[in-house]
Amino acid sequence: MFELKSFFIRTYGCQMNELDSELMIGILEKRGLKKAKSEDSADILIFNTCAVRDLSERKILGKLGLISRKKKKHKLIGITGCMPMNKKNLLTKFPYVDFILGTNNLMNLDEAIDEAWNRKMRICKAEDKHEDIDASLINRQNPLQAYISIIRGCNKYCSYCVVPFTRGREISKKIAYVLEEAKMAIDKGAKEIILLGQNVNSYGKDCKDGVDFPDLLAKLNNLVGLERIRFLTSHPVDITLKLMEAMRDLNKVCEYVHFPLQAGSNNILQKMRRAYTVEEYFEKVTLFRKIVPSVKIGTDIIVGFPSETEEDFQKTISCFEKVKFSQAFIFAYSARPGTLAQKTYKDDIPTEVKNQRVNILLTIFHQILTEEMNKEIGSIKEILVEATGRENNTFKGKTRGFEKVIFSADNALIGSMNNIKISDVKHETYIGEKLLS
Repeated sequence: MFELKSFFIRTYGCQMNELDSELMIGILEKRGLKKAKSEDSADILIFNTCAVRDLSERKILGKLGLISRKKKKHKLIGITGCMPMNKKNLLTKFPYVDFILGTNNLMNLDEAIDEAWNRKMRICKAEDKHEDIDASLINRQNPLQAYISIIRGCNKYCSYCVVPFTRGREISKKIAYVLEEAKMAIDKGAKEIILLGQNVNSYGKDCKDGVDFPDLLAKLNNLVGLERIRFLTSHPVDITLKLMEAMRDLNKVCEYVHFPLQAGSNNILQKMRRAYTVEEYFEKVTLFRKIVPSVKIGTDIIVGFPSETEEDFQKTISCFEKVKFSQAFIFAYSARPGTLAQKTYKDDIPTEVKNQRVNILLTIFHQILTEEMNKEIGSIKEILVEATGRENNTFKGKTRGFEKVIFSADNALIGSMNNIKISDVKHETYIGEKLLS
């Protein structure tokens, strides 16, 4: 008699991993399993892993080490995601793990469970070969918002990054499949879709139909019932004038672009193999803001890259002061096995210096962000209501620029669009009040 009844998935990493977990939830529920309330009560425990940052990987490895003491609580333990693509010895290192699936093999989840449970075989399937995803199986955890993967993998091979090794080369999803998946999400109540890819702007380059990313945005913009379109992430090299004009002209495309700078020094950018200079980056930022004056710009930054001097770091600070990012994800460099940087450069910046630079940059970012947000007091923002707030008659949502807003109102329907007058800024969140219709 089949005895597996429940599952629990612990997800690490980016939005792509969150989407992969939603797919696995759908697969597991289709076979009759229920989502457990906690990992300790689950028959199947799955770790959907990230290998992009050393800190994330160490957290996962530490968790896997602790879970060995609880093996008797779980009938099956699995590891999925990026780590299996980058570490080939996980079954040896963790003998209590029953199955391993890579990022391109999640559609084999049923097969892996059957093999591990019925035949008592330990399964490892972490291949570079891409397998098509059945989008109808995805169980979206946020009914208003749907992640849709439009391109998997990356061809850039930045010297510090493992993504080309963990998710393979770029493969675009056919435009008909993207539209079909978007329509399915809208039919189930989604008001906003977020297009995902390691580099969404490369969409279509591997296809023969001539469709590029702005073309895809135009097709999606025509879908009835959809309110907003967002996308993550962009590579500066591939951000084009056509994309800027699409954001200007397509009413559902939100005015936010994640535009990773990574470093403010040309010397460091060259070693990172980013294929642009700081000057070229500024040119695109300036042009973007000319074409779309309301655009908000987010970034990723790595501090402490090998050989980064104090002068290099000061140049990164200058970039923050000049661009005035609305979002910033700031990390200390960590060497990733197999990357060109790990093979070529000595990790010569002390940990305490890296951490100090992270903290300095975070402080500057928060100061600039607060100053910029305070300039918006008194303005009107369009908000998609996502949930109720903690206090009575309060609601929360986001602006088109991806900024958080909490506002008071006698009533506001979850999933509705509302115009909000901004009255204050607290903890980098707008405080406002709903305007009367």
